[in-house]
Amino acid sequence: MFHVKHFPEGGIDLPIYNSVLKQIDPIETKRYAGLGKVDFNETLIQKACLEAQLLAEPKGIWQIYSYNACNYKVESTPEFLICGEKIRKHLAPAEKVIILAVTIGEAIEKQITAYFKEGEYSYSLLLDAAATTAVEQAADEVEKTIKQYITGKGYQTIWRFSPGYGDWDIRFQPEMLRLSGAKDIGLNLTESMMLMPRKSITAIIGLVPNSNEKFEIKKSCSTCNKQDCLARRSN
Repeated sequence: MFHVKHFPEGGIDLPIYNSVLKQIDPIETKRYAGLGKVDFNETLIQKACLEAQLLAEPKGIWQIYSYNACNYKVESTPEFLICGEKIRKHLAPAEKVIILAVTIGEAIEKQITAYFKEGEYSYSLLLDAAATTAVEQAADEVEKTIKQYITGKGYQTIWRFSPGYGDWDIRFQPEMLRLSGAKDIGLNLTESMMLMPRKSITAIIGLVPNSNEKFEIKKSCSTCNKQDCLARRSN
């Protein structure tokens, strides 16, 4: 569910998403833990997923802006220049964009740290992976909510793209936080551009008018040049 808050940065009123996660995917958790098809203690994985589900506090926030694909600028105040070949190509059909932020809060991060300090290194790693799965699932839910909203406005969505994907540098995180209104859900940045709470995401979603018959959604890890990424899906 979401409620709406007024936002003065040049877009529309600002929807804030609050929900719960019904479950955490154990297969994705194994993948984020780097275990892949390794035979591992399934009971321990299930335990980490359940604990992540109980600790996660999913929140999301997003804002719509006009987008000029010719000069790669989000028409905010001030304007936000999109830099990077892959992200510019990704947004080429878009007339508007949504900038969003999602977090699952601090509680799970504190518990991961506590387990590590207690010497439970393997379980700490599993819980960290389950937390990563949780924030991705939360972002998926926010994206579904956005898609439902946007469909009624005559648009279709291009799947989300985050700073750090492809050649879109994380140095643009401050703009992402500003334009999404991320501080309203407790999201901040360190000097090294790390999101805090750490299990958080910012992303941009392109909006394409339904009248654009040539547009086709293609979602694949092949758009990203990080071949060694543990989260990479096989194509």
